[in-house]
Amino acid sequence: MKKRGLKESMLSVIIFVIITSVIYIGIQNTLRGARQEQMHFLQKALKRASIQCYAIEGMYPPDVKYLEDHYGLVINHKRYIVHYEVFAANIMPDMTVFEKAGGE
Repeated sequence: MKKRGLKESMLSVIIFVIITSVIYIGIQNTLRGARQEQMHFLQKALKRASIQCYAIEGMYPPDVKYLEDHYGLVINHKRYIVHYEVFAANIMPDMTVFEKAGGE
């Protein structure tokens, strides 16, 4: 009788661990997808603000700070690194967003 109770307890523990693991993996995948979506959204907002600046002022902004100061772009600098390279005032800058390792 004790062996049967022990087997049932072990089976319950194993099932609990499996279910907990599946839930944890699901949450991690959801969070990873949300972070990628936020990064994609920031990339689009950066491009949109640059184009708006060009349409209004006739030149692309000289740097990201200009977009933050004049066009309301909000960047979480603790979480993202924005590579913004200007070639000329009339050529769209190279813009890339990277997530910092361990960024909040």
